[in-house]
Amino acid sequence: MIDEIDHRILSELQKNAHLTSYELSEKLNLSQSQAGRRRQRLEREGYIKSYRAEINGEKLGLHVQAFIQVQLASHGSEQGKQFARTLRTRPEIVAAWSLTGEADYLLRVFCQDLKTLNSLIQDTLLHQPAVLRVQSQIVMDQAKEDSPLPTR
Repeated sequence: MIDEIDHRILSELQKNAHLTSYELSEKLNLSQSQAGRRRQRLEREGYIKSYRAEINGEKLGLHVQAFIQVQLASHGSEQGKQFARTLRTRPEIVAAWSLTGEADYLLRVFCQDLKTLNSLIQDTLLHQPAVLRVQSQIVMDQAKEDSPLPTR
């Protein structure tokens, strides 16, 4: 169980993972040692999985963001495992979710251009024996930036 202070620590760290124990203590009106111990406990107990830098994809030349829905032809265990292995090998695929409904998977991808996106779809995804159908939606504009998880 985590309390209100832990929720506030998680909220602050999602905004800025570089906060020191001192900075957390100042923001939350705690002692520096208490802020540090609480942070360590949240890490140890798995509430904080990792710390990452948010990278600007445009600066790296990743100008096309898309979501791809994949419908599998068969749902056998081995086909699903092979498809999941393929997803993990492609750096353009930054997230993949297994879904209920018509699509079996939803993929979030970042590519340099439309040609690269087309190659990912044609040469990688549709090449998989388990894949029946692929439908892509290209992101025109992101109306809301990725945001922190609600901590309550």
